[in-house]
Amino acid sequence: MTNTMIELVNEKIKQFYCSILLDEVKEKVRKLKTYGVDEAEIVAAMKEKELIPQLVITEDYKVVLADGMDTEVKLEPLVKAVYLLFLSHPDGILLKYLPDYKKELTALYQMLRPHGLTDRAAQSIDDVTNPTLNSINEKCARIKKVFSGLLPKNIARYYCISGRRGEVKKIDIIRTNVVWKCKLPFSQAL
Repeated sequence: MTNTMIELVNEKIKQFYCSILLDEVKEKVRKLKTYGVDEAEIVAAMKEKELIPQLVITEDYKVVLADGMDTEVKLEPLVKAVYLLFLSHPDGILLKYLPDYKKELTALYQMLRPHGLTDRAAQSIDDVTNPTLNSINEKCARIKKVFSGLLPKNIARYYCISGRRGEVKKIDIIRTNVVWKCKLPFSQAL
């Protein structure tokens, strides 16, 4: 076999392999569309290089995206406490076990609001850690809204609390991309 024939065979193999990959991509795009993702978002995701900014938790518990501008992620104290709780548990939390995390959440909240817990704040913590109420889902939705306002959707998803119903909820950011400059008020190795 000559070099020209080998090159021709290799080219045909490459074309065949590429056609298989393209069919797989087309199938994935069809699935995305059936899940309600619009074509513009799919095209944008294909063009966009995913740059995942580092997430920094400062000494004074600010949540900052190290995106070149050090954008602060502004969250209400209880929402921020929920976020830090989930961020400090890389393996995630099953919502039905939220009552087991009430002390940690309370300690985080007290670090963010050092003036003490009011009865209303204590009730809010009770509500968030009660898996039969919708409070935790509301906090997760607020977190998602804030990150979606700061980052493209395909990147924001790494910073949000997510998971299927009845399964572990967690923040999918790679933990080497998270910098803790503060100490947590409970013993959790990060």
